[in-house]
Amino acid sequence: MTAPAIVFDHVSVTRSGLGILDQVNASVPAGSCTVLIGPNGAGKTTLLLALLGEIGYRGRITLGGGKGLRIGYVPQKLMLDRGMPFTVAEFLCMGVQRRPLWLGLSRRAREKALALLDDVHAAHLMKRRVGTLSGGEMQRVLLALALQQKPELLVLDEPSAGVDFEGGRLFCELLDDLRKSQGFTQIMVSHDLGMVAHHATCVICLKRRVIAQGSPREVLTGDVLQTLFGMHMGLICAEDHLHAMPKAAPGQNGGEHHHD
Repeated sequence: MTAPAIVFDHVSVTRSGLGILDQVNASVPAGSCTVLIGPNGAGKTTLLLALLGEIGYRGRITLGGGKGLRIGYVPQKLMLDRGMPFTVAEFLCMGVQRRPLWLGLSRRAREKALALLDDVHAAHLMKRRVGTLSGGEMQRVLLALALQQKPELLVLDEPSAGVDFEGGRLFCELLDDLRKSQGFTQIMVSHDLGMVAHHATCVICLKRRVIAQGSPREVLTGDVLQTLFGMHMGLICAEDHLHAMPKAAPGQNGGEHHHD
């Protein structure tokens, strides 16, 4: 039996005296597309930051059965000066080319950048200035940058944020194809329950602690979603896919999402 890619063992995080995560126990199957869902402030992004070693935590996080894993990270957004004059190709080569960029890109570096962009269906962006990219285009460039690490684990924080429905769907399909062809494990945060139902192979429902975990069909139930979001959820099964339709409970307003 293959060891899980990630095991969270009693992971707790406290910030400024406030408990953000409380005894989180969960495992991420190797090769899976695992999605963290939960309401605002549930600790989803905090759990990713603990996984990446960006914040302190109590408990244990084990990667690759204790062997560790190469990690690629796709942030929700990257703070860049839009006025900076470098191209997408130069952006991808910054960390790998030894000679200064102002001397131009080497042929090898250019070919590697083009191959990465081709993998994410964005070769046409090669010569574009980074500051002119749309949210969806930048998302693909950041994915290409993450793939440069040849990751065994790909971590994404709300990859559909700021992207229209069609763009989000295409991005998830691209991730599915890449995960299957390159063999990495994927863990991500999402608020889009429709996307989760269609693309996740494993779901971790988080509200400071784990409420439920398993396949979308097992955990995207009315009772679990009621516990997570305090909303009545009408569940529709169509064409063997699960669709979640949120309905705000009386006296509640649902649907507004913010970052953890």
